[in-house]
Amino acid sequence: MTKLNYSDVTPKGVFLNRRKIIAGALASTALPQIGFAKPLDVVKSEYTVDGEITPRDAAVTYNNFYEFGTGKGDPLANAHTLTTDPWSVEIGGLVNNAGTFGLDDILKDVTLEERIYRFRCVEAWSMVVPWIGFSLSELLKKADPQSGAKYVAFETLYRPEEMPGQKNSRFPYPYVEGLRLDEAMNPLTMIATGMYGEELPNQNGAPLRLVVPWKYGFKSIKSIVKITLTDEQPPTTWNLIADNEYGFYSNVNPEVDHPRWSQASERPIGGGLFAKRIPTLMFNGYADEVASLYSGMDLRTNF
Repeated sequence: MTKLNYSDVTPKGVFLNRRKIIAGALASTALPQIGFAKPLDVVKSEYTVDGEITPRDAAVTYNNFYEFGTGKGDPLANAHTLTTDPWSVEIGGLVNNAGTFGLDDILKDVTLEERIYRFRCVEAWSMVVPWIGFSLSELLKKADPQSGAKYVAFETLYRPEEMPGQKNSRFPYPYVEGLRLDEAMNPLTMIATGMYGEELPNQNGAPLRLVVPWKYGFKSIKSIVKITLTDEQPPTTWNLIADNEYGFYSNVNPEVDHPRWSQASERPIGGGLFAKRIPTLMFNGYADEVASLYSGMDLRTNF
């Protein structure tokens, strides 16, 4: 049986609205004008999941990206101000090949592939997203980590003149995140450059974002400009703000609730008003691939 990429499939929203399109009624609906980005050429990947892919319109309009506002629709409304070309990433710390690398240099030797991953927010909603990108390990291997490197720190762009949420905010910008080196080198951990067959929209973290599918979504830092390898656990934004609510690891764990949200179940986004909650899976369903990383650890203490 031929395997299809997301870009080969008629979007569900288009299919369901075909009669409206034929009747010329689509123009009268109040759909957001989200547009489409540049299509990307990708290869098919072995990474996929059972379950329905979240409609594209939902995934690009329902976002947390506080640099553009705290409302779910604010990134869509405000992120058009972000300049993503040119773009570069500074890679340094405990590496032998440090430097600042342009986006073209980062992408020239990698093969972009489509990976369909579960995406779980700590707020107890979820999506299934067809990301486009490559394993972070490919980039880290080029940087050539030194023997003392144990962690990878990430930093988001700080540009208040284009990111209005960074102005007069209680958040300690720029946004920072981190992983253990073995987490970062796991094949599942990816740098995404696109989604739904197209380049990443600004509101979803263009032009480069992290995707760590077994961790809560805030670990998947957006619009990356700096990667540093270090021998010490790096600070992370949400842990700095509320360390009793947001641990360094932030693995999806249905047995460990957030103070404000039960993590036992989740609400799929894009399923309509009457969408049923579904049980949350340990490590977001990726236990076979990542559980060994935490062997012997108390995941309630190391949350």
